[in-house]
Amino acid sequence: EKMIANCLDTVQWCDECIVIDTGSTDSTPMLAEQAGARVIELKDAGFAEARTKGKDEAKSDWILYIDADERVTPKLKSEIQRVISSPGYQAYSIPRNNIHYGKWMQHGGWEKDRIIRLFQKKHLSVWEGRVHEHAIVDGVTGELREPLVHLTHRNMKEGLEKSIIWTDIEAHLFLAAGHPNMTTLRLIKVTLWEFFSRVFKKKAYKDGTEGMIEAMVQAMNRFLVYERVWELQRKPSLDETYQKIEKEIASLWRKQNG
Repeated sequence: EKMIANCLDTVQWCDECIVIDTGSTDSTPMLAEQAGARVIELKDAGFAEARTKGKDEAKSDWILYIDADERVTPKLKSEIQRVISSPGYQAYSIPRNNIHYGKWMQHGGWEKDRIIRLFQKKHLSVWEGRVHEHAIVDGVTGELREPLVHLTHRNMKEGLEKSIIWTDIEAHLFLAAGHPNMTTLRLIKVTLWEFFSRVFKKKAYKDGTEGMIEAMVQAMNRFLVYERVWELQRKPSLDETYQKIEKEIASLWRKQNG
């Protein structure tokens, strides 16, 4: 809700703007329509399904995908207009400048972020994937130089809310893929490796306090994924365990009341 209007302001130069609403309960659809977008409701759809629906609804020959927390700059607009007027490729990847806690992250693994978001519609087959969705393109992908601005991780509260959703999805995918049983050692190792890899190998410390906070957040996300895998692998499950405890307490009260 807080981001959609500013997002759409940066793509008003497009022939049409389509917003796929997957079940928002705030005023996002209304604000999107006020900004001139066509809103398509697709309740409870996954990320890939929503993007594929956008492709099906689009009328133009070229499609640019952006999320509500992303912004197109004037330079990126000019580059897009130039390449689609005389295309050499069927799709294009776009570098992305990630702004975390108000700072552009240039280390910690964020500096090489590049995403495929510009497509000739006839060469875009479908989107796949539940967490990090990707496009199936019939053709060759080129590279744009101008970046998309990603205004993410605006504060810890919003970041944690996203983390709970994403890590739960990823944990279920790991479980479906037959992930080995989670052990205490493995849980500790993956968490510490993520942190030290971000800080030292990828030099997150060079981004100052913000970079170190982000390194800790990413380590926490790894922990949340694997802790959730541990929960899902438990036998008996946590629900069953707590039900047993509840029954034991109830039994004590029955004996007490004789």
